[in-house]
Amino acid sequence: MPEEIDPLLKYFDNYKTTKYGSNSYYETSYNNTDIVIAYSKIGKVFSALTTTILIEKFRCNMVLFSGVAGAIDQNLKIGDIVVATKTAQHDLDITAFGHDVGFVPEGAKFIDMNQKLVNIAIGVAKSNNILLQKAVVATGDQFVADEDRKLFIEKNFQADILEMEGGSVAVVCDSLDIPLLIIRSISDTANMDAGFDFDKFLEASAKISAKLMIQILHKIISLSKI
Repeated sequence: MPEEIDPLLKYFDNYKTTKYGSNSYYETSYNNTDIVIAYSKIGKVFSALTTTILIEKFRCNMVLFSGVAGAIDQNLKIGDIVVATKTAQHDLDITAFGHDVGFVPEGAKFIDMNQKLVNIAIGVAKSNNILLQKAVVATGDQFVADEDRKLFIEKNFQADILEMEGGSVAVVCDSLDIPLLIIRSISDTANMDAGFDFDKFLEASAKISAKLMIQILHKIISLSKI
């Protein structure tokens, strides 16, 4: 959402805005490296479209995804930050044909994240005294605020957090062999109070996620120049 990229844009003094595919893409640079910032829009279709445009039109060779999510793991609290280790689509259901929920032929139930980027993120967080927890991400085209649905996803995917874009972004990046890193800050706990919590903590959680992502970006660029 715009609220999730506004904190990122504030780190850059100048950027060029390009309108394409009913979205805005902000082209800038950081430490002599070209950067394109965009919000994915909500849901799997829009996020897949945005990711594809970033890669195919703007020639991005790495995708860093920052934003907020709902917690499934009871140990996660609002404001905590996680890094995705793998993603799944919890609303992908062709179990009528004998397949496991989340699986689709010629695909996979889970997509593993780029381990090198995960390790960089953990190292950056540690050096800044930030607790960055590993998480399995469950993605679906629904804002989950129902305890039964939450328990269903936990049981079938052993997921730690819920959101609406990471799994589809992962499909695009995996298909096109593009390294992907997903950082999420917890904004709600996917229960009956999720809507209230989300609205209340969205801005603060987005700032937390964006700040860490900029620090990670700095580290990635510095390592690429060694």
